[in-house]
Amino acid sequence: MSKLKNINFDSMSLQGLDEDSELIPLMTPEDEEEINNEALPETLPILPLRNTVLFPGVVIPITAGRDKSIKLIKDANNGSKVIGVVSQKDEETENPGVNDINTLGTVAKILRVLQMPDGNTTVIIQGKKRFEVAEVLTEKPYLTATVREVKEVRPGKDNKEFSAIIESIKELSLQIIRDNPNIPSEASFAIKNIQSDSFLINFVSSNLNLSVKEKQELLEIPNLQDRALAALKYMNVELQKLELKNDIQSKVRSDMDQQQREYYLHQQMKTIQEELGGLSYEEEVEQMRARAKKKKWSKEVKEHFEKELTKIQRMNPQVAEYSIQRNYLDLFLDLPWNEFSKDKFDLKRAQKILDRDHYGLEDVKRRIIEYLAVLKLRNDMKSPILCLYGPPGVGKTSLGKSVAEALGREYVRISLGGLRDEAEIRGHRKTYIGAMPGRIVQSLKKAGKSNPVFILDEIDKLSNSHQGDPSSAMLEVLDPEQNSEFYDNFLEMGYDLSKVMFIATANNLSGIQPALRDRMEIINVTGYTIEEKVEIAKRHLLPKQLKEHGLTVKDLKIAKPQLEKIVEGYTRESGVRSLDKQIAKMVRNAAKSIAMEEEYNLKVTFEDVEKVLGPARMERDKYENNDVAGVVTGLAWTSVGGDILFIESILSKGKGTMTITGNLGKVMKESATIAMEFIKSNADRFGINPEVFDKYNVHIHVPEGATPKDGPSAGITMLTSLVSLFTQKKVKKSLAMTGEITLRGKVLPVGGIKEKILAAKRARIKEIILCEDNRKDILEIKEEYVSGLTFHYVTDMQEVIDVAITEESVKNAKSL
Repeated sequence: MSKLKNINFDSMSLQGLDEDSELIPLMTPEDEEEINNEALPETLPILPLRNTVLFPGVVIPITAGRDKSIKLIKDANNGSKVIGVVSQKDEETENPGVNDINTLGTVAKILRVLQMPDGNTTVIIQGKKRFEVAEVLTEKPYLTATVREVKEVRPGKDNKEFSAIIESIKELSLQIIRDNPNIPSEASFAIKNIQSDSFLINFVSSNLNLSVKEKQELLEIPNLQDRALAALKYMNVELQKLELKNDIQSKVRSDMDQQQREYYLHQQMKTIQEELGGLSYEEEVEQMRARAKKKKWSKEVKEHFEKELTKIQRMNPQVAEYSIQRNYLDLFLDLPWNEFSKDKFDLKRAQKILDRDHYGLEDVKRRIIEYLAVLKLRNDMKSPILCLYGPPGVGKTSLGKSVAEALGREYVRISLGGLRDEAEIRGHRKTYIGAMPGRIVQSLKKAGKSNPVFILDEIDKLSNSHQGDPSSAMLEVLDPEQNSEFYDNFLEMGYDLSKVMFIATANNLSGIQPALRDRMEIINVTGYTIEEKVEIAKRHLLPKQLKEHGLTVKDLKIAKPQLEKIVEGYTRESGVRSLDKQIAKMVRNAAKSIAMEEEYNLKVTFEDVEKVLGPARMERDKYENNDVAGVVTGLAWTSVGGDILFIESILSKGKGTMTITGNLGKVMKESATIAMEFIKSNADRFGINPEVFDKYNVHIHVPEGATPKDGPSAGITMLTSLVSLFTQKKVKKSLAMTGEITLRGKVLPVGGIKEKILAAKRARIKEIILCEDNRKDILEIKEEYVSGLTFHYVTDMQEVIDVAITEESVKNAKSL
């Protein structure tokens, strides 16, 4: 209970009045008798109170703010001064109507109307008797209604129980006034001087620290004794709160160290937060517990969560560890424990999606369909770890989206390029400020399912530092035998990754740690032929660029011949990234013409291609006729796919020295030395005069000297170049070769065959010399890729010379 408190009415504050003020007469039994005998008017103007309840006999001051209320008070003050007062159901309602007010209220008499200095109207009213709204007559300019009186059931005069209740109310009121420092001690005189029992009950009920709803419930109790008992119950609760508060303050005052002070401030903050509508810390914990009941946790995870939840309940919210612990629990609740998306086993549909989004890549598509087939039959299978290995721009990363759509799973991608902190994979320990889970766990949280298609982009570009080796941390992630219990340092528990379908991408397998490479199934995604690039440009790249530039297929058309010219003359790659940029230039040119209202060719011509893109820049990839002895075409593998290179040899008079240029690596220089020594030891077989080796110097050069070159693949090319030079016989036209040589005259197999074959086809090569052991690589290549090519499989160097140089070579050799 408090002093007649400040009350908000019509959004205005009320003025508190002392109990000894002449405006608060203490009602006597005679006054009460007179009020009860007064006749109740049939109709009353209804004044809604925003956040208080008026009880019979009680005087309260209110300040009117709404226009309707001011009008009502003015009219009533000039008339009978009697109004009906009811409380609103919701204090936020600005313009209460019939359904927004309680039907039971109190008849009030206006005692005084005051004009305040700030311009507001303050009115003093006194409650008379209770009434019930029978029927609302008008709502404008204010509410008026017919009313009927609600009689109070009063106990008999000799009711000892009622007398005891009244005495208890007085005693508790005096005790509350004494213990509450906010109530002046003079208020006790008012309580002692109240003679009317019903007025005492209503006066106490009006001043209890209760909500409007609770006060309205008190007012609606018809039996006065029952109302007294209810008021006594609330007073007991208030007294207990006061005693507890005073006891806490006493303890804090006597011995308050820093931790106790923080706790006390936290309690106040919690109260403020609740007043502002926010969640208290206890409510947050309860929300977490409610969310936890919906999770599909194992017994171990559930017990661990309950333990950590209990820990945060004992923790001071002001310490730094609290936020970490809260983030930790939020992560537990956000992770999709045992939540899986349902796989779609329509293999024909999956094949259509893969074919729709990617042209070519048959090996990858076949592997995905195989995985789906096994999963459909077994319905439970550890996901494979696939590694798509190949040059940039061939569609390795974008393939993951198509796989996710085909499987009906969520799609997640993280880029590992340049990652050098092991904590990015495994997370930080929870003891550190700012600790976070690893990117694997974070991505699963984002996906919302425990079986997404997870793309690990650029896995060959992981780097090491003093912060650990991320590639070693990936071993557990990508090991099907271990990742069912992947341990994240922040999570502090094992998480099942066995249902995740990991797809890694890499440009260079040599950059992957051997142990990590061993855990993955390597799928070689090679480059595209010219025909494939044209199809990709037609089906995917051109429509995409038209859409991105705000055009449609009606605004620009590029036919296959023009696309082929762009591919051959302006791109030099295995993928289609550069091709995409060139097509974008063509589309931008058309967009500019449309925007500037200039004329342009709707169907692109060869002249338009050269006008927009300039002269063709990639003609050096074309095969050059070997009109000079000593020039041979070789095949090479690069990080962006296959390429052709020319090896040139020339003789000059000297002492038999050999010079090698062209920015060659150690292995290529050794190949040249091996070829030279083999020719010297087998000069008779090739029809070469041995004296030549002492009278002439040999210079071997590989053009494009700014580009580093290395590897054993040019061994037979260098041998052929030197034999052609010494015999002065030109090599066959449209012929290229690749293979490693030994001092015994053997030809060894080399890698990158498909890329090299594609490069040869781009360069219009007709015949290719390969090691016999590379025959199996040719059989794996689609037939259309090798159509028009003739392959010569050899096992020793003599066979290479027999194929590359005709029988006329020795007969027509010039004398040196």
